[in-house]
Amino acid sequence: MPDFIQAVDWAVLHWIRENLHCGALDFLMPKLTLLGEGGAVWIVAGLALTASKKYRKHGICLLLALLAGLLICNVGLKNIVARPRPCWLEAVDLLVKNPSDYSFPSGHTWSAVTGAWVITAANRKFGWWAIPLAAALAFSRLYLFVHFPSDILFGALIGAALGLAAVGLSRKLPDKIRRVYTKKRN
Repeated sequence: MPDFIQAVDWAVLHWIRENLHCGALDFLMPKLTLLGEGGAVWIVAGLALTASKKYRKHGICLLLALLAGLLICNVGLKNIVARPRPCWLEAVDLLVKNPSDYSFPSGHTWSAVTGAWVITAANRKFGWWAIPLAAALAFSRLYLFVHFPSDILFGALIGAALGLAAVGLSRKLPDKIRRVYTKKRN
């Protein structure tokens, strides 16, 4: 990363550590970040959407987007960029297990933004919980000192692109596919 970005990254992380850390958040953030582990909450949401006739296309497309993001980000970009995590470079008492994979981009963030994007497109009312959850998950990664802000930013951009692609695909899928899929399941 360019020196300017790296300097801003460290400044933001240190500001969070010095100004926002407290007992309540120290308790909450590890539990919150656990929801995003492996995209778990978004996979469950995708399966829940798939179980509903009304939102099935969105659920299928969300699950496909999560699979694409896994391959692009976690298998591809993380290993190509190979950016060390802040907790590997600066000794801190971690509130979570020290991650073993690279930092860039944030997997929790790209999956959260993808999930929130598709869920909100399926039904705006669902966005009332999906969008704040996605933002909180992204912030938890900074609070826990396991990602740089630029990891979060690029994860969010990738997640938005994946979400947009998934919603576009869901709008292009004909209803006939939905009916054929429904008949096979019954």
